[in-house]
Parts: sequence; structure tokens; C-alpha cells
Amino acid sequence: MALWSGRFTEDVSEFTQRFGASLPVDKQLYEQDIAGSKAHARMLGKQGVISQDDVDAIEAGLDRVKARIDAGDFPFDINDEDIHMSVEKALIEDIGEPGARLHTGRSRNDQVVTDTRLYVKKRCVDLMEANLKLRRVLVDQAKAHPDVILPGYTHMQHAQPVLLSHHLLAYYWMFERDFKRLSAARDAADACPLGSAALAGTTYPLDRRMTADELGFSRVTPNSLDAVSDRDFVLDLLYACSVSSMHLSRLAEEMVLWSTSEFGFITLSDSFSTGSSIMPQKKNPDFAELVRGKTGRVIGDLVGMLVTMKALPLAYNKDLQEDKEGVIDAARTLEDCCVCMAGMLSTLTVNEDAMRAQAEKGYLAATDVADYLAKKGMPFRRAHAIVGHLVLLCDQRGCDLKDLSIDDFKAESDLFEPDIIEALDLREIVRARTTEGGTGDAAVAEQMKKVERTLAADEQELASEEPDASDAPEA
Repeated sequence: MALWSGRFTEDVSEFTQRFGASLPVDKQLYEQDIAGSKAHARMLGKQGVISQDDVDAIEAGLDRVKARIDAGDFPFDINDEDIHMSVEKALIEDIGEPGARLHTGRSRNDQVVTDTRLYVKKRCVDLMEANLKLRRVLVDQAKAHPDVILPGYTHMQHAQPVLLSHHLLAYYWMFERDFKRLSAARDAADACPLGSAALAGTTYPLDRRMTADELGFSRVTPNSLDAVSDRDFVLDLLYACSVSSMHLSRLAEEMVLWSTSEFGFITLSDSFSTGSSIMPQKKNPDFAELVRGKTGRVIGDLVGMLVTMKALPLAYNKDLQEDKEGVIDAARTLEDCCVCMAGMLSTLTVNEDAMRAQAEKGYLAATDVADYLAKKGMPFRRAHAIVGHLVLLCDQRGCDLKDLSIDDFKAESDLFEPDIIEALDLREIVRARTTEGGTGDAAVAEQMKKVERTLAADEQELASEEPDASDAPEA
């Protein structure tokens, strides 16, 4: 019979026991569960609810349970239903009556959400570390290729020339925002619900702030009903994972496109490519495709949790058992994808000539020719029309703007002078983008200073994080 079976005369069926059990998933939270139980026991002892002898026995017993699980020598039994019952049953079997006192003043409702909050906090930090490593790789590649020019695109059509470093830093800023979302998710989880009990608090003289301090929480939850039913912090992490996965998918898509014969902008290393079972010439970007594809499962985890939470009445409902599998999966998937993308980026080869050759196509100087006329007093819309006509002329002749003569330019406007040729030079076009955040060399250099400042600040934030009780080494 289950530990809660006093009111029942028979056990649930084998099917419903298996159907209702969360142990296959939440056993991954055993470290958090044991840390929460030890903190709870110490608080009960300090408050005089249980004796110090009981506290000592409970802590020693929980250490032995953890050691067995760590060693893979723990008999997880589906009949135990969840990790809380599994640990508590093993503790009682080990130390007897003191173990049966551990659950005084708490419920599985506040216990499970405490475990989940501890887990989310830890995984946020893990993901922030992976995020920083990926951003550093992007910065390193940007620094390694400061002068490489490639076509910038809108609507997947050639638009204007940009520096490769500028292009890579665009992804840096996406992931920098992801870091902030992960940090915010960690802060959202940083509240201790222990002491809320089932839903209404408890009559025992608990010191909730002591328990929070023991577990590394910065605060306690202010409302017991909300505490046991709130999973917003899970949604916050799932949302952060989903947005970051979406950003990774965008980058992965460019890795796939850029490695094609049509683009040829990059060559992926053999360690991040696969072959074909039938076509011996193939070198497939499978891992970039997997990063792109795994975005769907992460977003699915978010949507699944949102739907689970929809219309749940206060307070705890069994539906909330479904809160852990998705967030565990999303965090693991995102971390793996960050590691994969960092490795892929750090080992690829940039084909500078191919990028430059494509930048020479598609009339990428057109905007600058229009700006040339506008700077001489012509209304920009009129200048836009004139350059559009020049592009049409090039289309008809099968040439580029740089192939036109000065007479061709003057036929459209007397404002054109021989110096128009300088406006067609890709290097000068890029260099002229001096506005803050632009692709010009000077602007990118200033942007890189901001990049280094944000990296240093985020690395400092991560370094200053206090380890949770669940992360601390055992005495």
C-alpha cells in the first residue's frame, strides 16, 4: 500500500498506478528532493518540532539514499508513484520512526514545486553558461574575419553589402537577449514555496525564511494557494528556451544555405557533417539541420505546458504532474543545440572569395548611387527612380552598374560626375556605413566594444551566482 493509503481499503490497479506515476520523470530531480528534505528537517529541528536526534538521523539517512542513487544502486519502484515517496520510503526503511517524522508540516504539493524551482534555477545557469560559450565563438569568428564582405539580404534577394563580422554579431545580439531571458527565468524561480503545505499553510511554527536560505532561495512565496499551483516560472524557462531555439534555427538555416554549392560561402568541418549511403560525393549539414529541426520539439514543450495550465482552478491539480517532462526535455535540447552550434561555428571554413563574388552581383551599389544623387540635392524618390532605370538598363545589357560608362550615367542625370565610380566600390560602400549599429568598419569596431562589455558583464553575473543547496558538495 502507498504511504497515503490510510483512508483506502484497496490499492489502485496496476494500470492506474503506472498511468499516474511520475517517478520515471521526476526521479531526475532526486538531488533537489533530498536537498529540500534536509533543509526542511533542519528547520523543523531548529523550531523544536522534531528533536535534534531525529534531524541527525534524517540527514544521515538521506545522505545514504543519495549515495545509493548516485551509484545506480537504488531500486526505483513504480509503486512508489513519485520521487518524494520513493526517497521517503527508503528513508523510513533505513532509519525507522525519525524518517516518518520528516513530512511534518509539508505536503507533496509544496515539496514538488520546491524541487522543480531548484531544478529550473540550476538549468537556467547551465543554459546561461552554454549561451556564453556560443556567443564567444561568434565573437571569435567575427574578429577572425574583419574585412570579409558578403551580400546582405532582404526577401532572400541581394540587398546591400555587409561585413561578415557584422552579420555574425547580429546573432550575437539575439543570443545576448536570450541570456537575459534565461536570467529572468532563474529569478522567477528563485522563491521558496516550502511551508505552503497542501494549499493553506500549516499550524506548525515553521521558519520559512530559514528553509529558503538553506536552499539558496532569495525569498519565500507570499501566498500558499498561488505557491503550490504556480508554474509561471516553468513557462518562463520554456519561453526562453523556445526563443533561443528559434534563434539557433535561423542561424542553422544559414549554415545549411551557405554550405550549398549554390552559395559556397562556408565549408563545414567533417566532424559536423555526414555522408550518404548511396551518393559518395555527398557532405550533408545534418547537424545544422537537427538544430533547426529540434526547435519544433522545444516550442512544442512550451505550447504543451501552456495548454496544461489553461483553466486550472486553484490550487493543486494532478495536471501539474505534467510540468516536468517538457521543461527537462527543452532545457536538455537547447543545451545540446548550443554546444553543437558552437562546435560547428568554431570549426567551419569561411570561403571569402565566394562571398565577395556574390557581393559583386545583384546591383548592391544601387542604394549608394541613389544616395549620391540625393546628396547633390535631388529628392530621394526621384533619385530612386533614376537608379531603377539604370538597373533596368543593366538587365537589358546583361551587365552590372560598374560596367556602365560615365556617359550612361549622365544620360540619366547631369548630376553624375566621374567620382560616381567610387560609389560603386564595395569596400567604400561598406566603409561609408558609419551610423551607430551600421556595417561600416568603424561602426563595427564600436559595436565590438559593446559586445565585449556585455560579455564581461554576463560572465560576471554568472560567476557571482551563489550555488544552490542542491549543487553543494556533500559534507
